Amino acid sequence: MSQGRKITVIVLAVAGVVSTPLVWLLDGPDAGQLAGACVQAAAGIAALVWALFQHPGNRADDTAVRTGPARADDGGTALTGVRRPQGRGSGSAQAERIGGATATGDGSNAVSGIDYT
Repeated sequence: MSQGRKITVIVLAVAGVVSTPLVWLLDGPDAGQLAGACVQAAAGIAALVWALFQHPGNRADDTAVRTGPARADDGGTALTGVRRPQGRGSGSAQAERIGGATATGDGSNAVSGIDYT
């Protein structure tokens, strides 16, 4: 969860805990209003606790700069750059002035840049 969303959830949870239950309780609540205030406060507190324990988003910025050449033979993989299997990660990936990648032989693979496979 991003920091902005986390702050938004916390603010809304605090507003939910304080707003309506406070109005009901200050106006001499009946049994239904008191029960509703308790349920609403509990839901707001649960949302607040949940938001506080959320980890920041999985954001990683990957950069490869001035890599040397790579060579793969007979089923190997040569990579000069950044590998992001199946496009995982939410940050940017960047490759600058990278070396050449060469693959020879059956099943060999060479990538010069960013590999999303």
